[in-house]
Amino acid sequence: MGKYVVKRLLHGAFSIIIVIFIVMVLVYGLMNRDLVFAADSNLSKQANNSRRTYMMQQWELFGYLDYVPYADYLISLRQSGEIDEDTRAEAVKLGRAEDGSNDSELTAKFTKQFTEYYESQGYTVQRMGAVTLRGRVATGGQPALFAYKDHSVLQRLWTYFSGIIKVDNIHNVPETNDIGERKLTFTLHDPVYGGEKFSPAIIGNGTTHKYLLYFDDKFPFIHQNLATINLGVSFSITRGVDVFQTMTQSQGAWVQSLITYPTGHTEMSADDLHTATYIAGSRDTSDMLKTRFTDDYTNVQAVRANASRLGYSFIIGIISSILTYVLALPLGVLMARYKEGLLDKIGTFYIMFISAVPSLAYIFMFRGIGKMIGLPTMFDMDNLSAAMYVLPIVSLALPSVASLMKWMRRYMIDQMNSDYVKFARSGGMSETEIFFKHVMKVAAIPIVQGIPGTILFAMTGALITERVYLVPGAGGLLIDAINRYDNSVIVGVTLFYAILSVLSLILGDVMMAMVDPRISYTDKAR
Repeated sequence: MGKYVVKRLLHGAFSIIIVIFIVMVLVYGLMNRDLVFAADSNLSKQANNSRRTYMMQQWELFGYLDYVPYADYLISLRQSGEIDEDTRAEAVKLGRAEDGSNDSELTAKFTKQFTEYYESQGYTVQRMGAVTLRGRVATGGQPALFAYKDHSVLQRLWTYFSGIIKVDNIHNVPETNDIGERKLTFTLHDPVYGGEKFSPAIIGNGTTHKYLLYFDDKFPFIHQNLATINLGVSFSITRGVDVFQTMTQSQGAWVQSLITYPTGHTEMSADDLHTATYIAGSRDTSDMLKTRFTDDYTNVQAVRANASRLGYSFIIGIISSILTYVLALPLGVLMARYKEGLLDKIGTFYIMFISAVPSLAYIFMFRGIGKMIGLPTMFDMDNLSAAMYVLPIVSLALPSVASLMKWMRRYMIDQMNSDYVKFARSGGMSETEIFFKHVMKVAAIPIVQGIPGTILFAMTGALITERVYLVPGAGGLLIDAINRYDNSVIVGVTLFYAILSVLSLILGDVMMAMVDPRISYTDKAR
């Protein structure tokens, strides 16, 4: 069994890589990259040369290419000690002519050096002369010089998977920043609680996150920032936020409580100090931050009242799945047991009705019925109640009930005509004993295989159901990303779905082997 699982995991990992490779080819190679600006209002504010440089900057952020402005090149030379600040300030002044004919001698030297270096690295170097109007430089018409190189799919694939899990350490903050002693500190009394409450924590200095491990009263009670998952940063849906964080961070209104800051200052605030991350020089930018913090670990998230996108989707999905199995399996068994009876005919009609009617139609039908009996038809995160979950759960469960009833009935009837049933009858066993001791047990084996997938895919949400009932879940995330050309989210959500698919298949096979002694994944000598 162990060898089989490892083999399937390796095959699954290879399949996931192939899927992500294909998706990257589609979104980065075959899709017009200009479409990423479809919802970008900032582009219309750019003119002349600044429009081109803005597009280059955004394409780099979206992962299309590597973009190096001439000014950044000079800054890197200054930081490495090859030139001083005065030289940089003079060399950065480009002449107005596109061919560089009116550059100063110093500028001409470094632009030539810049061009030769980046062209040798496979970059395309582009220079744009000043755009003038009545002898003056027009808005956005400043001369520009930059180099760029498109990322290959294989390079992009390697970069993506090599950085998908980041492990925090005390060397993450650059050496140029003065942060004092780099270390990890273990404490039994978390300073977030004023040092009075017994709450173990590991605190870092030099790490990206202040808290690498901590305990609190929220499920799962133990939390860590030591290893973080990075599925790609969103650039339109939740700008600047990682896809995984977009799916898992809480939503809704801020929840304030009495917070004790590292300086000892206390106030009512929604800041979650356990999420503090390092931003160089941030403490000196605000008197408020100086009052609260003793170092530059000042970037914190807010505590919010409601569940995450993933949380809402999972709650609705898992309850509807449980309801599906509780209703469908007994009904499917009874339909097979009393084949051609009244219950079987009613069940068959229900299955045919659900199969024939478009999902959107019966979801609106359930919504209309719910409205007539006084059930909430839309989610309101400011006034949540258990009643809001009823219609989404029913809308998800009832179609699944029909499908599972159909298959359970079919498996049961198939088994009732098997040879072992005939032998059992000839041995004197009653129909009831045969049905419940043998037929039902064997017929349930294929159903068992789908249970892990049902549980795991509860996290992905349901697009139509969530849209109709305005559920703030994860169901519409992929569609939103496609509509808004948010390539990082498309790739990240696809990876999330692919991992769930592989895990569900492997766990399904393992469960089948556990319930069916005829199935074995161990190698046997012949």
